[in-house]
Amino acid sequence: MSDTDLLVRSFEEQRPRLRAVAHRMLGSAAEADDAVQDTWLRLSRADADAIDNLPGWLTTTVGRVCLDRLRSASARHEEAADEAAEAAGGRDPEQEALLAESVGRALEVVLTTLGPTERLVFVLHDMFAVSFEEIAPVVDRSIPAVRQIASRARRRVQARSADPVVDPARQRRVVEAFLTASREGRFDDLVTLLDPYVVMRGDATAVRMGGPAESRGSSAVAAFFNGRAQAAVPAFVDGLPGAVIVVDGRVRLAVTFTVTDRIIGIESVADPGQLRALDLVVG
Repeated sequence: MSDTDLLVRSFEEQRPRLRAVAHRMLGSAAEADDAVQDTWLRLSRADADAIDNLPGWLTTTVGRVCLDRLRSASARHEEAADEAAEAAGGRDPEQEALLAESVGRALEVVLTTLGPTERLVFVLHDMFAVSFEEIAPVVDRSIPAVRQIASRARRRVQARSADPVVDPARQRRVVEAFLTASREGRFDDLVTLLDPYVVMRGDATAVRMGGPAESRGSSAVAAFFNGRAQAAVPAFVDGLPGAVIVVDGRVRLAVTFTVTDRIIGIESVADPGQLRALDLVVG
């Protein structure tokens, strides 16, 4: 077996762990796959003989790739906001991968409320046991500073409930109240039902239909939904409370809501292939 074949084999053994890290960082399976591929490209250009700890090197590298993507996304969001304002005025890799997959959808939403550096430090250290010494050069901070970042991120995560309310009936009532407020244009009620740090995302097809790729904060999300949802029908989407838009007997859009005491996450899916893969219970 050639050195290249050995490198490919070693990388593939680490792929589940790398994808789990990237998914927790980026919140998107497609973006996680892209980040893992970028990590492979960096490895293929590196001097593999000089890498003493390949799993550690790959973990910190995929973290750096994700951090670059998050910072780039943040910059794009800030530029878009400025334009709008002007117009308007150490563990076993398999066990770690399973652990990451077992972390609930609500935690993913909570993680998105952290800044890029906080999220990277929290994910690498608290979820994947990467040492502060290894993380420090990735984020270009001192080890004591990284410890403080981890502590701050941990407090922010723990301060908000990461476990969704388990009572489906209550979840459904919150979502139905939100949809009603949306139809009736009751902006203040929408804000009340949303967590201040709510994150809303839509896939590419939903964006082409007029929705945002991403929106953050109760005021922005409430403004988007205010007066909408006229055609929304309550539903359960993959077991989560949600709503669907049905046109000519076909589901054109599915929306899921992650609910704790309030709505902390909203996701819209309109891609036909993804819609077919969803478990939908309408009504």
